Amino acid sequence: MMKPVFILLAVTCMMQSAFTQFEPNYDESKVPQFEVPDLLTTFNGEKITKAEQWEDKRRPELLRFFEEEVYGRVPGNLDAFSFKLLEQDDSAVNGKARRKQVAITLEKNKRSLNFNLLLYLPKGSPSAPVFLGYNFHGNHTVTHDPKVLITDAWNENNEALEISNNKATEASRGKRTNRWAIEKMIDAGFGLATIYYGEVDPDKNDFTDGLHALFYKEGQERPETNEWGSIAAWAFGLRCAMDYLENDGDISKVVIFGHSRLGKAALWAGATDNRFAGVISNDSGCGGAALSKRQFGETVGRINHSFPHWFADAFEQYNGKEEQLPADQHQLLALIAPRPLYVASAVEDQWADPKGEFLAAYYASTIYGLYGKAGITTDELPAVDRPIQNTLAYHIRSGGHDVMDYDWEQYISWAKKLFN
Repeated sequence: MMKPVFILLAVTCMMQSAFTQFEPNYDESKVPQFEVPDLLTTFNGEKITKAEQWEDKRRPELLRFFEEEVYGRVPGNLDAFSFKLLEQDDSAVNGKARRKQVAITLEKNKRSLNFNLLLYLPKGSPSAPVFLGYNFHGNHTVTHDPKVLITDAWNENNEALEISNNKATEASRGKRTNRWAIEKMIDAGFGLATIYYGEVDPDKNDFTDGLHALFYKEGQERPETNEWGSIAAWAFGLRCAMDYLENDGDISKVVIFGHSRLGKAALWAGATDNRFAGVISNDSGCGGAALSKRQFGETVGRINHSFPHWFADAFEQYNGKEEQLPADQHQLLALIAPRPLYVASAVEDQWADPKGEFLAAYYASTIYGLYGKAGITTDELPAVDRPIQNTLAYHIRSGGHDVMDYDWEQYISWAKKLFN
């Protein structure tokens, strides 16, 4: 009768040991000596000197590495894609905007998945650029607009947002307006397109009830070792949203945005789909914009143990062995070149390693230079709240891990220079 107890104790001890082994590091003196992988040297030692060589040789092999060993490969194509306009109104956001709510349906292997896209567009413009980004708890949380539909998908419980029993209700409407400066976007001539990420793939270590399950072969219950984790699934969902947006005549360009884990998804979506006119990473940290080899803040081992469903299983081979990585996150950022990219950090968000995010942007600037685009020209971290707004832009702001009005003010001013 005691055997199950011993097994439970053994599993608990193993979990505690893993977390102890992969504790985050907040001490710069403990950052190991490491070599930043060269963007301009292929894996077989060939030197790259021109943008054409980058596109023909170096970029494809880096994209393949991240696909096979970090985020995971999408195992096939959809059988069908469709969308339906659920609702629209021309008097939203204090009469300044048009609102659309669109249901997007993905079909594969006689299975289907639906998610809703909420779209606000400025009135008086035949077409407008939009920011596209996932939200964490439902489209209804980003606005007080009573017409926005409440998601019925699984939702992580959050006492502050009044979400319990893994279900969103009217009580959570407008609880995250602080992260979405919708009226500022509209006033500047931009629209917003947003999706609840849990409708695409619920954020839990369970691959049975999201996008992955559409692609399973008979008897399959989880992705294969080099197949996609949740970050790649969320990126896939963003690309499906783009399939709709590029065919909406009211939209001119799409700039993809993501915060934290959704910043990781935005970067991967931007790297794998050049239809996105620009990419914004807000506090994306480990597995996003931050250099993994620095082993500062959250590390590869820590993120894989805390969130085992985010990445491909193949990424686990680098747990505690970041020095063995043949590529690093500055090379992910470089995959977005020459399209505009904005990387942002927060001074109190040491978990996401602001210095590592900045250095990745600095090193990625080499590829932007190949295209004659301006990036980050110094490896010295800029002053807090003093943005560098080139084609490859960066800021580190006051405060912690969040999205604030300051962030959106910078993104809007940067995008206006580039896209309006």
